[in-house]
Amino acid sequence: MADRPIADLGGRTPLDVARTPNLDRMASRGILGMTPTIPEGMPPGSDVGTMSVMGYDPRRYHTGRSPIEAASMGVELAQEDVAFRCNLVTIEPDDSGEIMRDFTAGHIGTDEATELIDSLRSSLGGNGIEFFPGVSYRHLLVWRGGIEEMRTTAPHDITGQPIADYLPAGNGAERLRDLMERSKAVLGEHPVNVRRRGQGACEATQIWPWGQGRKQQLPTLKERFGIQGAVIAAVDLVNGLGILAGMDRIQVPGATGYLDTDYRAKAEYGLRALADHDFLFIHVEAPDEAGHMGDAGEKIKAIEAIDELIVGPLLEGLSQHGDWRLLVMPDHPTPCVLKTHSSEAVPFTVFSSADLSKIKGQLRRYTEADARDHGIFIPEAHTVMERFLKR
Repeated sequence: MADRPIADLGGRTPLDVARTPNLDRMASRGILGMTPTIPEGMPPGSDVGTMSVMGYDPRRYHTGRSPIEAASMGVELAQEDVAFRCNLVTIEPDDSGEIMRDFTAGHIGTDEATELIDSLRSSLGGNGIEFFPGVSYRHLLVWRGGIEEMRTTAPHDITGQPIADYLPAGNGAERLRDLMERSKAVLGEHPVNVRRRGQGACEATQIWPWGQGRKQQLPTLKERFGIQGAVIAAVDLVNGLGILAGMDRIQVPGATGYLDTDYRAKAEYGLRALADHDFLFIHVEAPDEAGHMGDAGEKIKAIEAIDELIVGPLLEGLSQHGDWRLLVMPDHPTPCVLKTHSSEAVPFTVFSSADLSKIKGQLRRYTEADARDHGIFIPEAHTVMERFLKR
């Protein structure tokens, strides 16, 4: 949700403009502050940021994005194996060469994407290379006994840019580049792409591997805090972190990881999960997707939907659970002007059952400016969760 001031919004951020009475109530009567989820020198991604939000120091535990997604997908990794996120992307020719037209292949549907990954597995798999289908454009490539030292680039960081300078480079990169090149022939006249071409939709023209890493292990929340948690998310990255943290994964019909996700269902399933769990982690991808699109209007809509359809019902439903606390926090900013992630501190707010009795709060909203000017600052974001869970 976090962003930078946008000229078309009069120098305000989407959080400034969005109507968020529930989040503002939390900010005015509870705790409001700022914290940097991305430690200095680490890449500003959801793997690093969400690890911080969940209370794990990325500098200690982070080994790469893709091993986390492998955990969500049930893909077993040996210590010598390397996992890569494998995007289906749209690359198109341009005057300056080939460019990254769309890092989501037009937000390709999961069913169509699975067909493509199955074909890639049949044609390119073997000799230590395995493909595993995920959700929409997000998939997994595993190199058994592979190399991880090469430089790779997140495709969402280079939207609209020439790709030549961002292809894998370094030790082991030749194998990846060969797979990327060969994937063009497999996908070029695939029935899925022929169908999408006829519909005027973006085609998945090739694969783009990135975010590599080796098997990851985390101490569970039960081991650390003596609690049993549940996770609700539509993306493998967050579900994988939840599984590694020992949380139960709650499947929610209609959760898409996109702007059309069923916000209300996430709150409803979450409240049900609290009947037999101590802790609930709900993740919503929609504001991030809007940021990648550079669409401030869609981001505002997503924020308002989170406030109305998730935060509001949670505040109402939690009143049936005795003493409780609720934390709202982005994993990183995705500024619309950048169309990718950044490392600035994010606003967070904590509200509890004890705050319900407060008749009057402070004059502040859940915005970056109010959190910065009128809230507290916590220099290490991974410590927020430990404070939040103190009894």
